[in-house]
Amino acid sequence: MKAIVVGAGIAGLVVARQLGLAGWDVVVLEKSDGPRPDGYMMDFFGPGVEAAEAIGLYPRLAAAAYRVEAAEYADVDGHPTARLDYAKFSRLAGGKVLTLMRPDMEHAALAALDDVPPGRVRVRYGTRVSRTWTNDDGGHVWVSGPENTVLDGDVLIGADGIHSEVRAGVFGPESAYLRPLGMRAAAFVVTDAGLNERFRNRFVLTDSIGRTAGIYGLRADEVAAFLVYRDGPLPDAGIRTTQERLSREFSDLGTHMDRLLELCPEHPYDDVVAQIVMPSWHKGQAVLVGDACGAVSLLAGQGGSLAVAGATLLGQVLGPVDSPQGIAPALEAFEQRWRPVVATAQASGRRAASTFLPANRTQRFVRRAVIRATRVPGIDRLVARQVLRTVAK
Repeated sequence: MKAIVVGAGIAGLVVARQLGLAGWDVVVLEKSDGPRPDGYMMDFFGPGVEAAEAIGLYPRLAAAAYRVEAAEYADVDGHPTARLDYAKFSRLAGGKVLTLMRPDMEHAALAALDDVPPGRVRVRYGTRVSRTWTNDDGGHVWVSGPENTVLDGDVLIGADGIHSEVRAGVFGPESAYLRPLGMRAAAFVVTDAGLNERFRNRFVLTDSIGRTAGIYGLRADEVAAFLVYRDGPLPDAGIRTTQERLSREFSDLGTHMDRLLELCPEHPYDDVVAQIVMPSWHKGQAVLVGDACGAVSLLAGQGGSLAVAGATLLGQVLGPVDSPQGIAPALEAFEQRWRPVVATAQASGRRAASTFLPANRTQRFVRRAVIRATRVPGIDRLVARQVLRTVAK
């Protein structure tokens, strides 16, 4: 059996590995020239942990994890206004919470392909897919460029993210499924020894109104920034680069933020915060997985967990299939089992989006009060239980 996977992100690499281990021949097509270096920090817990442990991926993820002591909100002078103890949350979650950069998760999933027999899985970077379709013969992609050829598979898997080309080709235009949440998010990494020392082992967010910047120290004097702001048109025609737009949006948030914006590349990652909502994730011999069909939004903090767990489940139901006739029932089984989990996570993501950027001082005060309340015994368990429930199977 042959599979074509479009997208070499976390979900695409995990499902490719699982199918390769099951004896499938898999080709993974990725338009980027290599693993993507840009991304953001995320907490990995819930169903992704169980899936990663079951398939042997967890040790690789744990090796790449960061030790975060706390998440803090701070004013423009750097003084903490509210603090969430990460160690306590991890204990309440059974000790199975990893804090990872998205690129590190992708590298771990890529390295895990070494577990597959040679030749079973091929990852082709720098490959542009110009058309995708499905029929009774299976799934097909048109690869543009020097090859200018058609690749055929028994199944076509779209794991190419929120702006999925497979989804557009097989299911219809993005506008039918994209649900913006009124915000944009940007992320970038810079090198600065002073900032790294200042933010090491802590995730610090600006306690600001209508915009929030998250800052955290990485390895080798690097510092990562995650910026969320209200979506809308460019401030004026003079804004030429993403860096200039971010500088305009995040001015007056303190000297540390000014330094980060000074080092920001001209065009860092910057995209709409949105969800993907679809009536069906499979059609003919094609199926979507990960953000391509069920993006929960960056603010939900569950994308990595759901990518691993969803891809693992898809590999589990497709792996034993030994004829084209068995693909459609397997895809239906995948969607029936996984859709309720995604629906619950998306509801959590919408709630998070509604409160993430306070619109006024009153809303900001309420956020501070809620975070401070987590220091009270009993309330901390209620908060942790509610968070974990949103991603439980």
